[in-house]
Amino acid sequence: MARLGALLPLAVAAVVVLLAVADAAVPAARPPPAQGPKDPQPPRNDKPKPKPMKVKCHNRKSYPYCFGKPMDCPAECPQSCYADCNACKAVCVCSVPGACGDPKFIGGDGNAFYFHGRRDADFCVVSDRDLHINAHFIGKRGAEGMSRDFTWIQAIAVLFDGGHRLYVGARKTAAWDDDVDRLELTLDGEPVSLPQEVDTTWTSAAVPGLHVTRTKAANGVLVALDGKFTIRANAVPITDEESRVHRYGVTSDDCLAHLDLAFKFDALTADVHGVVGQTYRSDYVNKFDVKASMPTMGGDSNFATSGLFAADCAVARYAAAPGRHGDGVAKAW
Repeated sequence: MARLGALLPLAVAAVVVLLAVADAAVPAARPPPAQGPKDPQPPRNDKPKPKPMKVKCHNRKSYPYCFGKPMDCPAECPQSCYADCNACKAVCVCSVPGACGDPKFIGGDGNAFYFHGRRDADFCVVSDRDLHINAHFIGKRGAEGMSRDFTWIQAIAVLFDGGHRLYVGARKTAAWDDDVDRLELTLDGEPVSLPQEVDTTWTSAAVPGLHVTRTKAANGVLVALDGKFTIRANAVPITDEESRVHRYGVTSDDCLAHLDLAFKFDALTADVHGVVGQTYRSDYVNKFDVKASMPTMGGDSNFATSGLFAADCAVARYAAAPGRHGDGVAKAW
């Protein structure tokens, strides 16, 4: 009996343990489903992405192996590329010397840098003895905590050949439509009119060798003066996604239409200057921090001009002659 009395507490303890384990193994009862309206689902964006633009080489004599070959724009620039006929491939406009976006420049030395300038102001980007290019900057107040404004190039003025004045700009636009042309071009104050058809070309009757070609049916042109320069200009908006990601604060009344630009120069002198012009000098030294994620050029005061057609920045090299006036005729290839 004494042994049985000693074992009884142990048996009771074992039963308690077994009951605790069994209770823990039973899943907890699920709470009743929530009542009331469900949270609204975010709207779906079912709008199909546009197909990549196709480009091709047009010069059969110089590029017989690439002539007429259709090439798709790269995925990173589906609507903003051109045909590099030497390499026979499509190249993004913003991957070559020029300026794009919240102005990111690529210099003649191949290095990228930012120059933000100032909104509603004009700056000389290239200034040489017989060529001068100014850019008009538009912008938005920077997001909270930023020390600068967001800026973009809305228009350029090209002064050349002793007094001619070419204007290329993006018109202010509320809602963007890729099929509606928002580019504006003038030569010596007269409109340059081009039918909305790819490869249509306007040739100046007053300036030998000056021609403008549509690279897209709307919002893309190639301006070239034989032996002097080639400028590609695409009018583009700030998209809702770009505004959200970068906190641009785009409003419904202005999509901040601006230009993406690519430059090619054939006859610059060793004394050329300007925001991007100086990078073509043989004595130019790149002083940017190569480790910086956003190398930025300062010295706004050196490049500021009193107006879009004024060649009076501190580093100006242009020698203007009395103004001239010209007209032109359009033709289709």
